[in-house]
Amino acid sequence: MSSRAINVLHILSDQHNAKVVGHKNHPDVRTPNLDRLASEGVRFDNAITQNPICTPSRMSWLSGQYCHNHGYYGLSGANPRGLPTIFDHFGRGGYLTGAIGKIHCPEYWVEDSVDLFRETCGTSIGGRCAEYAEYLADRGLTDLEDHGAMQEFGKRGGQTVEGRPSKVSYEDGQEGWIVRRGMRFMREAMSESRPFFLHVSLPKPHQCYTPAERFWDLYDESKLTLPPNSDYDMVGKAPHLQRTAEHWRSSEWQLFEPKTFEAGRLRKLHGYLGNVTHVDHAVGELLDFLEEEDLAENTIVVYSSDHGDYACEHGIMEKAPGICSDAITRVPAIWRWPGRFAEGHVAREVVESIDFSQTICALTGLPLMETSDGVDISAMLEGNPGDPDRVGLTEFAWSRSLRWDKYRFVFYPKRMFADDYPDGFCELYDLEADPWEMNNLALDGRNDGLVNELRARLLDRIVATTRPATVLGLPETVGPQRITRYHNTYNYDLKVNPDRFDEIRTKSYL
Repeated sequence: MSSRAINVLHILSDQHNAKVVGHKNHPDVRTPNLDRLASEGVRFDNAITQNPICTPSRMSWLSGQYCHNHGYYGLSGANPRGLPTIFDHFGRGGYLTGAIGKIHCPEYWVEDSVDLFRETCGTSIGGRCAEYAEYLADRGLTDLEDHGAMQEFGKRGGQTVEGRPSKVSYEDGQEGWIVRRGMRFMREAMSESRPFFLHVSLPKPHQCYTPAERFWDLYDESKLTLPPNSDYDMVGKAPHLQRTAEHWRSSEWQLFEPKTFEAGRLRKLHGYLGNVTHVDHAVGELLDFLEEEDLAENTIVVYSSDHGDYACEHGIMEKAPGICSDAITRVPAIWRWPGRFAEGHVAREVVESIDFSQTICALTGLPLMETSDGVDISAMLEGNPGDPDRVGLTEFAWSRSLRWDKYRFVFYPKRMFADDYPDGFCELYDLEADPWEMNNLALDGRNDGLVNELRARLLDRIVATTRPATVLGLPETVGPQRITRYHNTYNYDLKVNPDRFDEIRTKSYL
C-alpha cells in the first residue's frame, strides 16, 4: 500500500431514511452507488443519530459531542465559542480542510474552522455563497432552483412535501455543483501535496422532493410500495405523533391534482425515492473521481445522513416529530478504505454519529479529540465485533430516545402528555419482532421491568457523559488539548472531560 497521507471524504446527506437503500432490500429504490460502496466497505445497520433535526445533529457529527454537552437543540444559533470542530483538529494536523454544500450550523462555527467554506442552501450566516449564486444567475436559473420551495407554492412560501421533477438539471442543481466544487478542492490539495479532509454535505433527499427529471422518471407512482406502517390504527403511539398523522390526512397541503391524501403521499414518496437516487448519483461521481485520480487507496470515504425521513411511515410526510421513530433516529452509515476495511462486512452493534470524530482520528494517526464524547470503532471496520451492550442516544430538548440491543425506548417528562396520560407516557419497541414500530410495549404493564432498566440506562448515559465546567478534586494537568484557568484544567470547550472522573471516583467529590 502507498505511503501517502490518508485523506478523508465525509459525505453527509440530509434526511435519508436508513431503510431506503437497495442493499437493505427496499422494494423500489435504486441506489447502485451506495450499494457498491457498501459491498466494498463496512455498513453499520444500527447507527444512531444524536438529534432528529439538522443543526444539532450536524454539530454532534462535527464536534463529537452529545446535545446535552454542546447545548444546541434547535436550528442555527449563535457561535458556540470554544467548541472545537473536527476541521480544527485536522487543520492542526496539517490537512487542507473544506466544507461544501448544506452546512446549516451556528454562525461562523464551521466558517472559521476550514480552509474552504461554500454554503449552497443559504442555511448558514450570510446565506448562499456568492460562487453558486453567480453560477445560477449566469444561467438564468435563480428563480427556477427549487430545493427550498416550489414555485407553485406561491406567496405562502416555505417548503412543501409535494413531489415533482425539478426545473433544473442535476448538473445545475446543488448536488451537481457541490460534487464538481469538491473535486476541484481535492485537486487543489493534490497540487499542494497536502492531505485533505473534505465534508461534502448534500441537501437531498430532504424536501423539496424535486429530483432531477432523469431520476424522477425512474419511478412509476402506480407501482410504488407504501411502508407496512403507512395505514394502521396508531393505538399507543405518542399523542403528538398521532396529531401529526391526522394533520397530514386532513389538511390541504397538496399542490397538484388529484388533491387527495392518497395521491399526495404517493407523489411525495415518488419525489423522495427520486431524491435518494439523485444523491446516489452524486456519491457515484465522487467515487469515480477518486478512482480516476488514483486517490481511492488513500482516501477514507464515509457516507451517512444527519437524520431520517418518515417516507410515509405512520402516515407522516416529513420528519417531525422525529424522536418517536426509528425512521428518524437511525441513519445509514457506510465506511470504505480499500485494503484496510473488511469488504462487505455488516456490523449490527449500535454505533453513534459522535463516533465519527474519534474513529477518523484513530485511522489517520491523529490524537483523539478530548472534547469528543464518541468512541473509536475502527476495530469494527476490520470486521471485529463491537460492544454488544452499547447504547445509542438521540435527544430532543424535552425527550430522549435510547437504542439498546434490539430495543428502542423513548422517554418523555410526565408533564409533556399530562392531559392524555396523567400517570406518564413512554414508548418501548422490540425492533426484531416489530421493525415498523406499531406495537408500543410500554403500555400494558407486562414490560415494566424492561422499561425501568432502559430508563436507568438512559439516566446512566446522560450522567456519565455530561461535561461540567468545574469539578472538585481534579488536579491541574497539562496536555496539547488542555488549558488551565484559575485552578481548573479544561479542554478547549472550557469543559471537563468526564473520563477524568476515574481519577477521583473513590473520593467524596463526585
